[in-house]
Amino acid sequence: MPRPRLRRRVDLKKTLFLLPNMITLASVFCGFQSVRTAAESFALRQAGHEAAAADGFFHAALLLVYSLFFDTMDGRVARATKTQSSFGLQLDSLADALSFGVAPGLLVYLWSLHQLGLGGQLVGFFFAACAVVRLARFNVLSMDESGRPTKPSKYIVGLPSPGAAGMLVSLVLANHAASVGLQEPRFTGFVLGTTLLFGALMVSTIKFRSFKDLKPTPPTVALVVFGVTSSAYVSYVRGPAFVLVWLLAVYVSIGLVETAWNVARKVTGRSVEETP
Repeated sequence: MPRPRLRRRVDLKKTLFLLPNMITLASVFCGFQSVRTAAESFALRQAGHEAAAADGFFHAALLLVYSLFFDTMDGRVARATKTQSSFGLQLDSLADALSFGVAPGLLVYLWSLHQLGLGGQLVGFFFAACAVVRLARFNVLSMDESGRPTKPSKYIVGLPSPGAAGMLVSLVLANHAASVGLQEPRFTGFVLGTTLLFGALMVSTIKFRSFKDLKPTPPTVALVVFGVTSSAYVSYVRGPAFVLVWLLAVYVSIGLVETAWNVARKVTGRSVEETP
């Protein structure tokens, strides 16, 4: 008489471990597709199909917005399912290096900076290199001596790569929505300066809030109300495509203002202590 086959029990914890990693890989897929779409759009522009190329660059930027969404979700899912691991931390950083370093750097180069020749290539590479360096530093600061992830801090050293990439992406999206013409030669200086600025902010020592410890305090509520109302106003006046530009600009401004305030306090306190 044949023995009944024993069914293997599914380890639910191992299954949950795959969930945030699959979300991270979805971000990688969007980054890969963005690179492919941007390259095809550049080829269309070179062939004289300007309208098709503009739509292609818009879709390439939109794919990176999807990457931003997946990047936000994977960490939250990992914390909710208690499946945070060193492997997930490394995978997330590698995914960010592609989706928020290489992909936006190549996108802004093919979209605008290619008109500067070698200078444009170097600026696009500078942004990608800054993202990689910033992610490597983040990994070091996010692990303890045993290599295990530590508890998220209230502040992040350097502008997060999704925020820097989001600013470049938002320029492409807003340009397509409003037909500003930022890809034209007369605006290459602006695009170049923006790319250099946000690349430098990633590797800077300026501290930006992580917003991972938000509590329903009066300042937090006031900040949320301001963000919602101001975004609604910007959307009504300029269009929904400019909301991302506005929110990222506010986020960067908060970090810069807080840093300037802390520096001023230290300088003032030091001068008071040195005064007899």
